[in-house]
Amino acid sequence: MQLGTSMYFVRVIDRTLNGVRELIRTGRVCKRWRRLVKDQRLWRAVDLTAWKGVTSRMLWVLLRQYLGTGLRYLRLRGLLLSARGGAFLSESWLKALSSRCPRLRSLSLLHADLRGLRSCQLLPTTLQVLELRGCELPQGFFTQMPPGPEKQDGATSTAATQQRGRGQTGKLPVSTSGIAIETVVLDNVPSFTDQHLQSLASWEKLSRLELRNVLRVTAEGLRRSAAKETDSGLNGLIRLRYLEIGHFGQPGAQLQMASLGLGVGWLGLEELSLGGKEVGPGLLSASRLRDLKRLRLRCCKLREMQVLRSCRTLRELRRLEFCEVFFQVCPKTPEVDGEVQGEGEQGSTDGVDGSDDKVDENDPVPSLRRSLAALLPRCALVFTNCTVTITPD
Repeated sequence: MQLGTSMYFVRVIDRTLNGVRELIRTGRVCKRWRRLVKDQRLWRAVDLTAWKGVTSRMLWVLLRQYLGTGLRYLRLRGLLLSARGGAFLSESWLKALSSRCPRLRSLSLLHADLRGLRSCQLLPTTLQVLELRGCELPQGFFTQMPPGPEKQDGATSTAATQQRGRGQTGKLPVSTSGIAIETVVLDNVPSFTDQHLQSLASWEKLSRLELRNVLRVTAEGLRRSAAKETDSGLNGLIRLRYLEIGHFGQPGAQLQMASLGLGVGWLGLEELSLGGKEVGPGLLSASRLRDLKRLRLRCCKLREMQVLRSCRTLRELRRLEFCEVFFQVCPKTPEVDGEVQGEGEQGSTDGVDGSDDKVDENDPVPSLRRSLAALLPRCALVFTNCTVTITPD
């Protein structure tokens, strides 16, 4: 009966409290409530980004008294934009986090200064998702450290054996870094450069990479990091399946047009998301991605002909999504060409002028939908929060 009552209290607290501060205050009511508040089911997902008063001392208190085996998702706000400044995440705290929270899967850092950390290998080895938003990074943060002296000789001979094996079978050696991160999200990280991007190629499980407003990544950096075949085997980010490149800066902001680097081709890349000012150059290069199955375009301005010309060669595409796109449509859209109109019954019977179509939230440009259906008959088309503007020419 007592166990059932405890579970009932935990459920009530979980439903009524909306923050860590309220949870801690609840634990001060009495000893029994304090014991219930420490139940790890209440500390599965911890978000401290709204609590601006968190310091490194408070992080130690939380870790020692509350955080434990139940923690799966952790979000923290650093002191990068704070007047107090000072160190926030220390090596000792990260080691203690790894020890006390062995099931931590996702770590999100906002406005954190990580330049005091020598390597990302200080992060918990159980992480699968790493999000960095508005953070500062040291130069070699993503570079993996070599093994210790006691293992270096054995590792060297093993690496040589694996290199010979790769030359015969085309398979890659297995990394011994222990980094299990599968998803990396970088949003407005000004210190992230081409060198950081190339360092990620050694991460053995990285399959999803999101780059938003990362202005120091160039087209040349993407070309060097792309998965490709060379005389020595496969090189680059060979396990990457999802890539997002977005530039959503203010008008007049520096634009690298990094997505032009996709023109070199990218083996194994199945899903691509382009946003803002990277949509135009990215569409020019998408035709070189022979493994591409899903394409997402968001927060940009597009013309019908621009989309049709870019998608004409994407025959293997299975999903094309437009999200918050401003379509610029002419009153009379010229026919695409004989090749487009001759493919599929819809293209030949419906036409593409769109003069009699009504604007629909799920189908804002009917003429574009019909033309794409003729070009890509096996591709699903999705429109989300799109708008249409009629232009004179």
